[in-house]
Amino acid sequence: MKNKINVYLTMEDKRWEKVLPDASALVQQTADVATKRVWNDVWFLDENKTFSVNLCLSNDEAVHKLNREFRGVDKPTNVLSFANYEDDSFEDMLEADAVELGDVIVALETLEREAEEQAVSLKAHFMHLWLHGLLHILGYDHMEESDAEVMEGLEIEILATLGIENPYQE
Repeated sequence: MKNKINVYLTMEDKRWEKVLPDASALVQQTADVATKRVWNDVWFLDENKTFSVNLCLSNDEAVHKLNREFRGVDKPTNVLSFANYEDDSFEDMLEADAVELGDVIVALETLEREAEEQAVSLKAHFMHLWLHGLLHILGYDHMEESDAEVMEGLEIEILATLGIENPYQE
């Protein structure tokens, strides 16, 4: 299928199988809806190429280590994204027919804790975090307020298409 991003899912922590048994379907569904929405807005997406993203369902311990090593933050976080477009060699990568866009890692315990604190389902919060990470892989950011408004607006719109309520509403 053209204009699609393939997602390669790894369950690093087997507890994910129990808490989110339909993760694989949710992951690809979210990616498909997001890709359809942003395809024409992302400068490097090309209908003549195959794109992929790696998603790792992990835990707080592993994410804590990655967060400390790569971001200098000594604690776990809910989702980490490592976008290949930030690499100096990314334009060379784009010359290939198949392009790996990067990696997203989600921490189970933080996901569970946040879902409970926010009184949302684990599924809804997972889909939000995965979408958030995927948008980072595609070049969206929230460091500046104007960029955050764009990214959050996309998240709200895409999640609504998936039947998930606005995660930013008070």
